[in-house]
Amino acid sequence: MAKVGIFFGTDTGRTRMIAKTIAKKIGPCTAKPVNIRTAIVEDLLDYDVLILGTPTYGEGELPGKSTGNQTESWEEFLPKLNGHDFNGKKVALYGLGNQKSYGKNFGSAVRYLYDAFASRGAEIIGGAWDTGNYQFTYSKAVIDDKFVGLILDEETQKELTDERLDKWLEGIRPVWA
Repeated sequence: MAKVGIFFGTDTGRTRMIAKTIAKKIGPCTAKPVNIRTAIVEDLLDYDVLILGTPTYGEGELPGKSTGNQTESWEEFLPKLNGHDFNGKKVALYGLGNQKSYGKNFGSAVRYLYDAFASRGAEIIGGAWDTGNYQFTYSKAVIDDKFVGLILDEETQKELTDERLDKWLEGIRPVWA
């Protein structure tokens, strides 16, 4: 059974709460979720399976100091990946967004995680998430009409979060089971 590492960026705590929910749903093979601001690259490299989460800020940006976060987050962490190899790692992505207020960049920050890890050899799992039950104008996180990971809207579709998490986790469960 593979050990699963869960890392997230957050300022308001919503992405952390989703990380904790994911850890609870997966069970004992997960490590305690870690805020990316306290992690080093080697922490991520310790796992064969990673679940990475991020909210989307403003115009589709990652959380970080330039978006008004009080502490560092993904924006500051991703450059630290330079020179590191994630071949053999399986990476599942989830993101939070608000399709009503930010429909022109809904969930876009997930794309930055996708690009950063895929370009370093990671196998992205849990992608090709259906965009059909969302109403938004544009998202950088869409490739071939599918999201590159699970996108959750805790503002306008909170009632669908648990069902979406269960379906997404069921699809990626074989990598650690």
